[in-house]
Amino acid sequence: MSDVMTKSMARNVFYGGSLFFIAIFGAMSVHSHLYAVNVSTDKAGLTDSVAAGKHIWEKNGCINCHTLLGEGAYYAPELGNVVKRWGVQDDPEGAADALKTWMQAMPTGIEGRRQMPNFPLTDQEYRELSDFLIWTSKINTQNWPPNDAG
Repeated sequence: MSDVMTKSMARNVFYGGSLFFIAIFGAMSVHSHLYAVNVSTDKAGLTDSVAAGKHIWEKNGCINCHTLLGEGAYYAPELGNVVKRWGVQDDPEGAADALKTWMQAMPTGIEGRRQMPNFPLTDQEYRELSDFLIWTSKINTQNWPPNDAG
């Protein structure tokens, strides 16, 4: 047999290799989905208050400035681990108070400074938003983002 590859042999290698890598990609996609759904997400902690907090997050466009688990803008601090940095991840009332105090303490009207908008949130909305941030802090992110300092 000759050492030359025929067109049909080349075609078979191409199609065989393509099918092999498509199968690998499909298997990795299924594995990633199952991991995200069954391992890394705290489904038991996904309460109505957490969902309402996510709605507040979206309604106020927080992701336009902040990142959450590495996604979003890099204008303001990462918030996926903010309750851990504040040391209130196990204290929902303390987290809501810390969030309210922090948001209300942001200076406004200073020329040239990054400024946190003053959102007119109710105490209930602060609680829901902090519940959402507590929930996100419990997601197994495999140490992402890599910098816990804040």
